Amino acid sequence: MKKLTYLLLLLSSIIHAQSKGILITNATAHIGNGQVIENSLIGIKDGKITLVADATTAKLDKSAYEEIIDASGKHVYPGMIAPNSTLGLTEIDAVRATNDFREVGATLPNIRSLIAFNTDSKIIPTVRTNGVLLAQVTPRGGLVSGTSSIMMLDGWNWEDAAYKIDDGIHINWPRIQSRKYLDDDNIYPGPYEKNKNYNNQANELKKLFSDAKAYNETESKEEKNLRFEAMKGLFNGSQTLFIHVNNVKEIIEAVNFAKTNSISKISLVGGKDSWMVTDLLKANNVSVVVSRVHDLPDRPEDDVDMPFKLPSLLQKEGILFCLNNEGDMEAMGTRNLPFMAGTAAAYGLSKEEALTAVTLNAAKILGIDKITGSIETGKDANLFISTGDALDMRGNNIEKAFLKGSSIDLNNDQKVLYEKYKKKYGMK
Repeated sequence: MKKLTYLLLLLSSIIHAQSKGILITNATAHIGNGQVIENSLIGIKDGKITLVADATTAKLDKSAYEEIIDASGKHVYPGMIAPNSTLGLTEIDAVRATNDFREVGATLPNIRSLIAFNTDSKIIPTVRTNGVLLAQVTPRGGLVSGTSSIMMLDGWNWEDAAYKIDDGIHINWPRIQSRKYLDDDNIYPGPYEKNKNYNNQANELKKLFSDAKAYNETESKEEKNLRFEAMKGLFNGSQTLFIHVNNVKEIIEAVNFAKTNSISKISLVGGKDSWMVTDLLKANNVSVVVSRVHDLPDRPEDDVDMPFKLPSLLQKEGILFCLNNEGDMEAMGTRNLPFMAGTAAAYGLSKEEALTAVTLNAAKILGIDKITGSIETGKDANLFISTGDALDMRGNNIEKAFLKGSSIDLNNDQKVLYEKYKKKYGMK
């Protein structure tokens, strides 16, 4: 058993601790913080970025690198990050046996998503093919869904893929109004109806947090409470409270609720009406994980392009935000994250601001910006090379990708089938 454990640890270190020196030359480097280096030098050693420089002015000894990649005419980007994702927790939405993102119960902060993460998912390779290399794997359902973790989209098992464990707890703020559909196919929505259970649900959340706070402030505990233990990080500032909420009135109540419980790290997930309360968000240092921009507005009186321009509205007000893909066909649709950023760029953001939304901004919100999210010295070498604009589906063509400096496989079942039938029908 000891030998087997040692072998597994050795394999893990080989996979995600590349010691060979790699130098990427002549590419246009999109740093992730708004900066662009037209003719760059990027050095990688021991899984870290050791050099980021302008090739026209920098002097270095290339013989210090075992592998030199000439990326002339190509682009280098930091690996994109998908927050609030069920990637790895579901395979086929319509097949219940492949869904492992929800447990029975209403308040389950101690449920941890990472232990259910399936590194053998057929969906994951299709996502990293488009440059998404990290994901915040998040449970669903209930008032308190559970605890998320940030996973690398490459690894033998969940232990190997774990990047940041138990980064935050997710709650679903109860809706003041609910809407039922008039048909069985959920196509034609009916009128809004008042949620008669709103006060009871809100009070249940308030009691849970009040009890958990009191529990974690008590030094001697006669009996361990797993739910309250899981919430300890919310009160000492080591975890983020992710509040899934959209309506403006609900946002105000949710933020005040978090303040009342002395929670310092708060992020809204969804936040469709967040543009209406930017002063409140700024005053309380609240970030927003913006719902998918490829969507329609909830209300008939809203601008039809409101989801497209929401990132721009938040950017103008100085609100920290990133993009997520929660909704129908969510896991497989995560591959479209770069194109959502591209849409945001077409509706008010600059291209580099849009890139930042899915890289460095996401890293800041998830608490991993000191080690990833941008191409800067000292950070993990999580990056990729594209032949064209990665935020444009016509230019997104990932040739090489690295996680902690280790080159990862960019093949997937869709590519295999493409090559198979291209050969069958004699296509070039």
